[in-house]
Amino acid sequence: MQVNIQPDDMDARILTALSSDSRRSYADVASEVGLSTAAVHERVKKMVERGVIERFSLRVDPDRVGLRFTAFVAIRNDGGIHCREVAPLLREMHEVLELHSVAGEYDFLAKIRTTHARALEEVLYKIKAIPGVARTTSTVVLNTEFEDRPLQLPGSPAA
Repeated sequence: MQVNIQPDDMDARILTALSSDSRRSYADVASEVGLSTAAVHERVKKMVERGVIERFSLRVDPDRVGLRFTAFVAIRNDGGIHCREVAPLLREMHEVLELHSVAGEYDFLAKIRTTHARALEEVLYKIKAIPGVARTTSTVVLNTEFEDRPLQLPGSPAA
């Protein structure tokens, strides 16, 4: 049984520092949070072991790789297959970047990035072909003001 140990204030400061740039050196983070490099390294190692830190990731500018069209698609299941069976099928579609199970009129909310509107249309056809998908409603993004904000955890200094 894994115990869910909440990060303390120092862990929160380290997580906040790394969430803006996970490539920062431990020495740089240590200088910011007031610990030794070895102490930061050990705390990060323990947070990885406990599952607090799931992974270190890369952020790519979607525009620079041709993914200039973003939409949020609400998906309603009609019971043809269980929602738990729909999610893995949506995961297989590389255009679906995020999938959230939601309460309300719809069952899922998906974030989709494509090269253009016609490509979104093709993705919607694939989604609608999934047994049990009754309806989709799309909201096209005109401009993204911000996304992927770095974490600002309680206990860490304000950015």
